[in-house]
Amino acid sequence: MTISQPEKLRRLLSQGKLVTMPCCFDALSAKLIEQEGFPLTFMSGFAASASRIGAPDTGLMSYGEVVEQARNICDAISIPVIGDGDTGYGNAMNVRRTVEGFARAGCAAVMIEDQLAPKRCGHTKGKEVVGRDEAFDRIRAAVDARNEGTDILILARTDARHQHGLGEAISRAAKFRELGADILFVEAPKSVEEMRTICSELPGWQMANIVEGGETPDLGADELQDIGYVIAAYPLSLMAAAMNAMTGVLGALREGDTQRRQSMLMNFAELRRRVGFEDYYEQSVRYRSSARD
Repeated sequence: MTISQPEKLRRLLSQGKLVTMPCCFDALSAKLIEQEGFPLTFMSGFAASASRIGAPDTGLMSYGEVVEQARNICDAISIPVIGDGDTGYGNAMNVRRTVEGFARAGCAAVMIEDQLAPKRCGHTKGKEVVGRDEAFDRIRAAVDARNEGTDILILARTDARHQHGLGEAISRAAKFRELGADILFVEAPKSVEEMRTICSELPGWQMANIVEGGETPDLGADELQDIGYVIAAYPLSLMAAAMNAMTGVLGALREGDTQRRQSMLMNFAELRRRVGFEDYYEQSVRYRSSARD
């Protein structure tokens, strides 16, 4: 019997161990995450916006663009994917459509947040949140979509810590849980003490968001698990590493430094294997009349 992606995620989180979750931004980065043995990934809105449209995560990508990116990622891998549904792209009815669209794309879960549209990256300036009633309506609509036949988990996020303090953020997250959210995400706690408060006062599964250079302490996996988190998301690790490598190679090309450029590259045979050429060749021999050398 085939296990659905949402059920895979439920079983993974029910094990009671912290899941380290590198975040992807396209199908290739997602494949690398799976190839390295990670059991879960998240499509980072920050990184997807940068890679797809070359623009910051400030609400510029449309619903259609985001869902298409999520679908490409889900089609490329077999591990569960959490999609970034931002604010739901409109009112409560839009939230329902967003949840249903991410489920059809193949996501195991979708994140819905309480920021004022257009949203902002959680560790950058200018973000605001909507009022409580609107925030609760978003999660209520997302949960209704799930309960009425959409097989997907709901990751409810609040950014209220920045504008209204930790107490308001925890209060909102508690209500999200009461409304039926599966996973809670209080964004951007500023200290270990705040992280402990979040996990001790809120029920259910909690996600930590570790942005290198951001506002939340960059703790090790053991400490995050001890605090009470079940997921540790790393939204920019791969994007930052890729951009650093690309600018380094570009610098070597500009300077004509062949040796330095070559030292920074993945071996061509390894590159082909990672992309999937060897798998393609193995499968294509079944159809000898159309196989190519």
